Amino acid sequence: MKILHISDTLGKHRELGALPAADVLIHSGDFTLDGKDSEALDFIEWLCDLPYENKIFIAGNHDMCMYDASIEGLPDNVHYLADTGVVVGNVVFYGIPLFYGLVNGKMQEIEHCANIPDRVDVLITHRPALGLLDGDKHGWGSTSILSLINDIHPRLHLFGHAHNGYGTKKWKDTIFSNASLVDNHYNVVNTPQLMAL
Repeated sequence: MKILHISDTLGKHRELGALPAADVLIHSGDFTLDGKDSEALDFIEWLCDLPYENKIFIAGNHDMCMYDASIEGLPDNVHYLADTGVVVGNVVFYGIPLFYGLVNGKMQEIEHCANIPDRVDVLITHRPALGLLDGDKHGWGSTSILSLINDIHPRLHLFGHAHNGYGTKKWKDTIFSNASLVDNHYNVVNTPQLMAL
């Protein structure tokens, strides 16, 4: 199975041009810039029109309009994952979005790692695991996600969020992919990550 991974397009998805062929396209969040419904609808229309057999996406911290959103009417081959999973072929994909909310009076990440199944082949999060393509000095990496990966051992962990952490890396049994396509000034500077599973 060929997987094309993109992330952090921040409303610039239509600027990407032709994308490489793959069986599954995955967007790991921040597809909008300002979190507006109109931006999300434009992205979903674009995604649905792409010629991939299956398309999977999750929300990032910019995509606040997706918080508690009810997504209906998507084609059967387009999957929005929000603490949910989907099986494509025999591969289990599971997506965890990144939203912020008030926790004890402070804006904090709302983490949803508790309901994940025992078997996950491809874990999709917006935020990286601590120390793995997480932009290092900015501290974008999550200890909870690192702990989750140590528990479930996915074959792939796909994410973005840390714009300066772009790349792939193998650690233990997992291949990590940060496919953030924009830099810290929101200019598209990177290319999608193509990998085989």
